[in-house]
This record gives sequence, structure tokens and C-alpha cells, in this order.
Amino acid sequence: MIDDILNDAEQRMTKSVEAVATEFLRIRTGRASTALLDHLTVDYYGSRVPIAQAATVSVGDARTLVIQAWEKGMIPLIEKAIIESDLGLNPVTAGEVMRIPMPALTEERRKEMTKIVRQEGENGRIAVRNIRRDALGDLRDLTKEKLIGEDDEKRAEAQMKILTDRSVSRIDEKVNEKEAEVMDV
Repeated sequence: MIDDILNDAEQRMTKSVEAVATEFLRIRTGRASTALLDHLTVDYYGSRVPIAQAATVSVGDARTLVIQAWEKGMIPLIEKAIIESDLGLNPVTAGEVMRIPMPALTEERRKEMTKIVRQEGENGRIAVRNIRRDALGDLRDLTKEKLIGEDDEKRAEAQMKILTDRSVSRIDEKVNEKEAEVMDV
């Protein structure tokens, strides 16, 4: 029972760390990244699909994304989705190829982005602590029901602290990496 609780908590904490990493992919730095457009969708024959399912998205160079729509009629829809997004990007269409230059970030905008990175990191840490709280509650319930002893509960709590500390430190590493990437000129 204890192992089940600890394994479940560990899996959920790992997913929280991965969710933070995924959120960081969406935060724009000065470099081009195809993950920047992952959350944008376009209308493709009546259903909303990610841009990557309607076109080929690639990195042309360090500061340019290149989009090649599979059908010529999709170009205006993709362009509209990018312009309407909150990314601040302006696509340039030349025939069937769309290029998206990554504007250089100002110092002020970089500082705003680091605040967003820190907030996302804090959200991840909160999620990990909530998982820990739930698991510790489950352990207390098992102790109250006399299914495990208090010594077993204390050992499990110590293991839970190790899992929590490890997950929080992984989130902190990712926050530091992303902050360095955002502040890199």
C-alpha cells in the first residue's frame, strides 16, 4: 500500500516537472523553435487542428521559422492564427512558403519573460507540493485505519520528502536554464 502511494506520487510529480518543461517551450526567447507554435490551431476542413498537422513547421535559421502548408488554401488561415496569437510574430508569406522572423527581445521584454518563467516554475512547485500533501493524507488515513504502523508512516514521509525535494530541484534547474536562455542576447 505504501509503495503504491509513493509510486503514484512519484509519477504525478514527474508529470508536473514535464508539464513545466512543456510550458517553457511556449515561452518565446530570441531563438526560433517549432514548439512556439504547438498550441496554435487552424480550421482544417471543419475541425480545429494544430498547425503542425496542416503544414510542415521547421527552423530556417536561428531566428526564422519556416512554414510550408500542405495545401495552398491553408496559408491565409495559418497566417491569421499566428497574427491573432499573443506571440507578437509577423509572418511573411512568399508563395507557398511562410517565414516568421523572430524579433529580438528588448531588455524590458526579457525581464517580463523571466517573471513568466519564474511564475510557471512556481506553479510547478505548487503542483508538486499538492501531490505531496495528498500522499501524506493518504498515509495518515492508512495509519488511522491501523493498516500501517506509525513507524511505517514516518519512513514513508521521509521518502516522500526525498521525492518532493528531487522534483522541486528539477523544476528549479529548468527555471534557471530557461531564465539563462531568455536573458541570453
